[in-house]
Amino acid sequence: VYELTGVFSLLFVKVYSKLTDAKKVEWNNRGFSTFHALVVAVASLYFLLISHLFDEGPQDKLIIDRTSTASDTILGISVGYFLSDLAMILWYFPALGGMEYVLHHGLSMFSILQSLVSGQGQIYILMVLFTESTTPFVNLRWYLDVAGQKSSIFYICNGVALFLGWLVARIILFIFFFYHMFIHFDQASDCSLVKEVYPLGFYSMLTIPPVLALMNAFWFWKIARGLIKTLSKTRHSL
Repeated sequence: VYELTGVFSLLFVKVYSKLTDAKKVEWNNRGFSTFHALVVAVASLYFLLISHLFDEGPQDKLIIDRTSTASDTILGISVGYFLSDLAMILWYFPALGGMEYVLHHGLSMFSILQSLVSGQGQIYILMVLFTESTTPFVNLRWYLDVAGQKSSIFYICNGVALFLGWLVARIILFIFFFYHMFIHFDQASDCSLVKEVYPLGFYSMLTIPPVLALMNAFWFWKIARGLIKTLSKTRHSL
C-alpha cells in the first residue's frame, strides 16, 4: 500500500512530484495509515454491531473469551501495521511523529498481541481499533495543507468532520468502553466477566486504556483549538 500510494499519487496528484523526498515518505506513510484505518474500522464495526460474535446472552463462551478466524486476521493485520509504522517512525524520527506516537503504537501493539495470543478481550480491542476511523480525516487535513488548500472550504469541512468524529470515536466511545468494563467486571451471572482475563491481560486492561484515553483527550483539545482558530480566520476574512 505504501508503494502503491506513491505510484497513484504520481499519476493523479499534481503536487506530489513537487514534494521533497521527506514529504513523499510522509505522504506515502499516511497512505497506508489511511488504508489500515479504513480496514480495521469497518471490520470492528462489523464484529461489534452486525455479527453475532459478541451478542449478550448465554453461549458456549464468555464474551471476553470469544474469537473467530476473521477477528484474529484483523488483529494480525493491525499488528503488522503498527509494527511497520513504528519501524518507520523510529527510522525517520522525529519526522513522522514524536514520542507520543511511539508510546501510542507500542501500547496498541502490546495490547493487540496479548489478545491475539491469549484469545481473550477481543471485544475491547475491537472497540479501541474502531477509534482508527478518525485517522483518514487527520491524514486528509495534512494532504490538503501540503497541497496548499488550507484556506479551502473542503479543509474547513474536513476539520469539522474530524472534530465530530474524534468526539464520537475517541471520547464518547471510550466513556462507553469504561462503562462496559465496569458493569461486566465481576457479576456472578455475567456473560463477560472481565475478572476472568489472565493476570497480565487483566492489569493491561486496567492501565493501558486510561493512558490512551488521556492521549485522545489531549489531542482532542488540540483539534478543538485548531478548528476554532481556522473558523475564526475564515469569519474575519469574510
